[in-house]
Amino acid sequence: METLPTTTVSSCKSERRGRSSKYQNTSKPSVIMAFFSCVAWLYVAGRLWQDSENRVILNNMLKKNYDQKPKVLTVDDKLMVLGCKDLERKIVETEMELTLAKSQGYLKSGPSSGKSLLAVIGVYTGFGSHLRRNSFRGSWMPQGDALKKLEERGVVIRFVVGRSPNRGDSLDRKIDEEDRARKDFLILENHEEAQEELPKKVKFFFSAAVQNWDAEFYIKVDDNIDLDLEGLIGLLESRRGQDASYIGCMKSGEVVAQEGGQWYEPEWWKFGDEKSYFRHAAGSLIILSKNLAQYININSGSLKTYAFDDTSIGSWMIGVQATYIDDNRLCCSSIRQDKVCSVA
Repeated sequence: METLPTTTVSSCKSERRGRSSKYQNTSKPSVIMAFFSCVAWLYVAGRLWQDSENRVILNNMLKKNYDQKPKVLTVDDKLMVLGCKDLERKIVETEMELTLAKSQGYLKSGPSSGKSLLAVIGVYTGFGSHLRRNSFRGSWMPQGDALKKLEERGVVIRFVVGRSPNRGDSLDRKIDEEDRARKDFLILENHEEAQEELPKKVKFFFSAAVQNWDAEFYIKVDDNIDLDLEGLIGLLESRRGQDASYIGCMKSGEVVAQEGGQWYEPEWWKFGDEKSYFRHAAGSLIILSKNLAQYININSGSLKTYAFDDTSIGSWMIGVQATYIDDNRLCCSSIRQDKVCSVA
């Protein structure tokens, strides 16, 4: 029997061992790489899981703190937390001092150009008073260049009118056109020009005058009054430097309680059993010094008005340290020869 050659068997075994060794040599790096990949994946997954847990915990803490936070804190709560009761007391004291300063006209003053005017004169007018305005312009009230020269002397004169209840209508447009041509109006943008709103007009006038001009005196004049302008200027010059001056033709009288009667006062019962008005300047011509006009400007939102503007101003002056000056030259219906005004 023939035997296989030993060299063939030996070569086959040697070939199989070579292949096995080759496979073993190439698989080791792959196993190592797979191992490190798994470790890296586990590390990243762990960090992501930890971050997610942290976000959940943080979100819960924020929500808990928000739920525990008071929704509304009163001023007292805040002061208690801050331990500022002493500060609260100082605030109250400061507010009282501020109120006193306002009442004396020391705050919220009008614009200053370096030189104070002597007076701002506001002549009341209405939408239907065009002819009367022209009459004034042709008599005691200067026009054009003469009006500018008067302002250089320290006296400003303006017709005072509000706005129509129907804003922008023909009444408003006519006033605007006349003002562009004449330049002698003070238009009260926030006042409605109507008979029932007339008592409130005086607040808007003094406020607007103070805000637009810095003067020693502010004067309200009715539209049926002729002025002796030089006589009025002389009167004002003699009163320069007199603060808290409330000047006019002082009067008082019966409060009309009968509805429908002339000068009827709807709130007559507030004036006591005697139904008599307190002393006040007649409405035809009223002069206020700077700090009193400033007082009206500052407190206009809370000042009470009555049926007539002169009694309304009189009620405001009772509450401040005003100096009442009764000057008969300002009694426009009197027969005095030296009066500075007369009924037109």
